Amino acid sequence: MELLFAAPALPLDEAGKYVAGAYVVFVVLLAVYVAIMAAKLQRIERELREVAAIAEEREETQVAPGRGSETPLASHRSGGGDTHV
Repeated sequence: MELLFAAPALPLDEAGKYVAGAYVVFVVLLAVYVAIMAAKLQRIERELREVAAIAEEREETQVAPGRGSETPLASHRSGGGDTHV
């Protein structure tokens, strides 16, 4: 029974190759994960900019409540005064 615990599973000169290989695999997987997350973040940022642009367009063309359908909200914000003749 003592002989079982005394001897390592692999000789130390061979075990080093496996440990190094495991570290290489870990670093490669970590780099792939970071690259996937970076690509996903770029896609989300691009889509968010598109949504913000759509929201700004809608805000500019939105009708002010209680003002009727002819007066856009943007003309009241800019201080342009009354545009009706």
